[in-house]
Amino acid sequence: MFSPKNQKFKKQQKNSSFNKIASITNLEKFKFGSFGIKAIESGRICSKQLESIYKCIKKVIKKVGRLTMRAFSHTPITKKPVEVRMGKGKGAVNFWVCNVPCGMLLYEIECNSLSLVLKAFNLSKIRLPIKTRLYFQKN
Repeated sequence: MFSPKNQKFKKQQKNSSFNKIASITNLEKFKFGSFGIKAIESGRICSKQLESIYKCIKKVIKKVGRLTMRAFSHTPITKKPVEVRMGKGKGAVNFWVCNVPCGMLLYEIECNSLSLVLKAFNLSKIRLPIKTRLYFQKN
């Protein structure tokens, strides 16, 4: 669900270490909602994690609010099978990740109920491998 349908090339080279992704400062502003889940530290988020967070928040908010995803997994990670000798080319695509810089808005929530947003945020925080914080839009 959260992987690209088609790309020009199946496999990509790894970029520099994902712990050293440059931080975004004052670039991330709200576009679709009044509440946002923002990454405090940089890292990788797998497409399965993005999907589980999406489903978890949708289950809590239901039709009262609207959820917008700002992160998308577009980097393929390859892996060779177990007990295969060295060489013989690059392995097959195993999963997809999203490289998240520090300060990136991952999700935006438009909802009137603060209690629902806090409940959804607490449930999503458990499923993320990086530290996040809930932000509000200033009026």
